[in-house]
Amino acid sequence: MRTALVTGSLIVSALLPQGPSPLPARLADTGGGSQLITAVAPAPGSTAGRVTWWDRRAGRWFEAGSAEARFGANGLTDGARRVQGTNTTPAGLYALPYAFGNRRAPAGTQYRYRRVTDASWWCQDNASGSYNRWTEPLPADCAPGEAEHLADYGTQYAHALVIAFNYDRPVRGRGAGIFLHVNGRGATAGCVSVPDRAMRALLRWADPRRSPHIAIGTASGALAVTRY
Repeated sequence: MRTALVTGSLIVSALLPQGPSPLPARLADTGGGSQLITAVAPAPGSTAGRVTWWDRRAGRWFEAGSAEARFGANGLTDGARRVQGTNTTPAGLYALPYAFGNRRAPAGTQYRYRRVTDASWWCQDNASGSYNRWTEPLPADCAPGEAEHLADYGTQYAHALVIAFNYDRPVRGRGAGIFLHVNGRGATAGCVSVPDRAMRALLRWADPRRSPHIAIGTASGALAVTRY
């Protein structure tokens, strides 16, 4: 009788509808690590969506946290074809090289964390040898009007993670200075932003030894996050 009951339970369980797999399990690539951040917008033109961070344990992905997110003022675009100055967030899968901020790193931060000083700039000048790089001080070949003075963004860059978009081998004209940072007043110029509390939670959670990446995309369609 016990065998029959167990067998019957297994059959019923197999017939019941199963919930969808966690989002990371449906991505084409997650970067090979055991931590992942997904930044998902409803549609390409959306300026708001959701950031979720995930842990992989025993072969399965589990949600570790989630927060509302903001994207570029002109929505999202394919990172491989993005044009600088378009205020679009690049869809794709990217590494997260290091963290930085105008404030001290939150307690428990494991990432390498660079503290912003008055000499800290992010060069976006296509003619500069420092294109898409942090520089201290601003080099002579990087025009001040083509660079971000990081100390001027005390709110947005209170805490941030560098998103390695166009970073390893920068393509001139594709874009520079894409970060995951704290919300400002509205949509971003191409970055992904979250509330301050969420950004601090992300920095306490992220472990560089687990190779976290960020996957940016839409819920469906040509820029669907599952493509990356």
